Amino acid sequence: MRHTRLFITLLTLSAWFLLVRAGAQVNVSFDTDNFSEEQKKELKEAIKNIKDGDDFFYNEIPQYRQALDLYLKANAFNPSNSLLNYKIGVCYLKTIQKTKSVPYFEKALALDPKVKPDILFLLGQAYYLNLELDNAIEKFEEYRHILSPDELKENRAKIDKQIEECKVAKEMVEHPVRVFIDNIGAPVNTTYYEYGPYVNDDETVLMFTSCRPNTTGGGVDPIDLIYYEDIYISYKDKSTDKWSEPINPGRPLNTDSHDAIVGISNDGKHALVYKGSENQGDIYECFIKDGSWQNPKPLPKEINTQYHETSASYSPDMQAIYFVSDKPGGYGGKDIYVSRMERKGTSDKFEYGEAVNLGPVINTLYDEEGVFMHPDGKTLYFSSCDHKTMGGYDIFKSVYENGQWSTPENLGYPVNSPDDDVFFSISKDGRHGYFSSYDDKGMGQRDLFMITFLGPEKPLLYQYDSVPLAWQALPAITLALAPKVEIKNIEMVIVKGIIRDTVTLEPLGGVPIEIFDNSMNRVVGSFESTMGTGQYMVTLNSGRNYGFAVRAKDYLICSENVDIPASTTVREITKDFYLKKVEVGAKIILKNIFFDFDKATLRPESQAELDRLVKLLQDMPTLKIEISGHTDNIGSALYNQKLSQNRAKTVVDYLITHGIDETRLSYKGYGFSQPIASNDTDEGRQQNRRTEFKVLSK
Repeated sequence: MRHTRLFITLLTLSAWFLLVRAGAQVNVSFDTDNFSEEQKKELKEAIKNIKDGDDFFYNEIPQYRQALDLYLKANAFNPSNSLLNYKIGVCYLKTIQKTKSVPYFEKALALDPKVKPDILFLLGQAYYLNLELDNAIEKFEEYRHILSPDELKENRAKIDKQIEECKVAKEMVEHPVRVFIDNIGAPVNTTYYEYGPYVNDDETVLMFTSCRPNTTGGGVDPIDLIYYEDIYISYKDKSTDKWSEPINPGRPLNTDSHDAIVGISNDGKHALVYKGSENQGDIYECFIKDGSWQNPKPLPKEINTQYHETSASYSPDMQAIYFVSDKPGGYGGKDIYVSRMERKGTSDKFEYGEAVNLGPVINTLYDEEGVFMHPDGKTLYFSSCDHKTMGGYDIFKSVYENGQWSTPENLGYPVNSPDDDVFFSISKDGRHGYFSSYDDKGMGQRDLFMITFLGPEKPLLYQYDSVPLAWQALPAITLALAPKVEIKNIEMVIVKGIIRDTVTLEPLGGVPIEIFDNSMNRVVGSFESTMGTGQYMVTLNSGRNYGFAVRAKDYLICSENVDIPASTTVREITKDFYLKKVEVGAKIILKNIFFDFDKATLRPESQAELDRLVKLLQDMPTLKIEISGHTDNIGSALYNQKLSQNRAKTVVDYLITHGIDETRLSYKGYGFSQPIASNDTDEGRQQNRRTEFKVLSK
């Protein structure tokens, strides 16, 4: 009996090896009859690896990465098992290395065409992710044809969408957009996960999310056995164009659990953070004060709900937040909403108002995600599983003009790919985009990349070189790219500068700065100068008149008026502030007090400046001041003296009606007797028309 069994086993093995040598695909199960006595120990280990892998694979929350490591060990022993190849293919398809699934699905299908009912559909997806688009369409059609009527009814929409995405992908791959895509490289990227990159206005601060061993608390998520997410920060050295070693800012910005950055302000001092431990996922806000990140605070109920809020973006003026939520009442799945700052009752306090859905032009029956508002305040970037996508999430942009959103435009291939493309951000000039992706030639599981958008291809132009050549009678012809010269209005302007002490010129850090839209009489920005350098930076809409107010402890208010015309072509304005100590005799020009022409009537735009002066006098109850009015030299001395005195009196009357004791106030009109600039130019005369206050005693 033993000899007969040995003979059958040898015959089976001989037949198997003959088939293998002939190139046939034979499905080999993990049975002892298929292996020799010498292989029994390895067989036992392979079976254990499969069993342990199945525990991860079939877990309530599948852990495909852990299952894959075990399955690959078993596959090294026996690469000809259909079901094992199928499972390896599924694991790759569910992890970052999706494109590696193709050969395993192909082999599983060749070994046993009926290994699993969905093998054709999964192989179609694998081909699709590898941009083998004709093969993908073929497999999706084959899958359609093997389904029963009921199965086809259930799966038709899914199959049709996949085929349509393949067709879109073919079109986009044939007409790629002109870009360079560069791995940001070390030290930012590592062998671990990096994703969700966001930069400030001048691309000198990079905040991103990573799962690394130096995560706060050093913990590992028990679900996927990957380090907890933390937020990291890197700074660019402009002289070398290199990013610094990323720092983990630690607590309170990061915690022992997952902390992911989803947006930053233009100056890089405010952060929007996603935390998944509350209400299925909420958005928190954190900011820098005195050089340190403060405790993150959850956004109000107008934004965070009991449902899932996953990403958010500030508007450039910090007066609105765009965010993603799957709360009921949307158009389907996750939708994009906006909540804007509104005045609370009759007070001067502003709070986020009721969230408004951006509507069906932006939102679809499928999910939208990764919202990002460009610094121009009207171009919205987001990812969607619908619109005209080439697969999964694609990145789109839409522009808000004339009261409506434009039809979302796909950013094209290779910015978008067949896989999910989400959490994209772009620089203020639109030249650089930042995103995260897997690259088998990269540094880790996911890396950060920078896209350089080259724009439309430039036409070729023949240029004549007039340098004479001894052997040539005609001028030489050289082929060159003629750059297109485009002149257009810049709708966003960066205002930046340094705050200093007037006498010592030392930079003053941590100084509060408020920016008012004078025509609307509302705050459009509030932040602090950077500790150590005294620097500040803000992005503002053109076509507005702004009032800047800067005040530090023991210093007088410093105000500036910045009027940015709608037609400006200036990208940056430098405005430094010099603060004066509170000393007797110190004078300050109130540059945001405006009067009607040739009258002493205050214009509404003056209210914010006057209210700041009221606050200063309330905070310094012993301070006594003189309000003085000044004019240019147009008109008689008597007329100008009277006009300037009436204007000074109007300011004092405002202060008195707002609770300031009149014994602390005096006023005087100096007409054009104290000019600070030449009256021979329009600019000089404008500087001379001013309202000042002088410290009489403190």
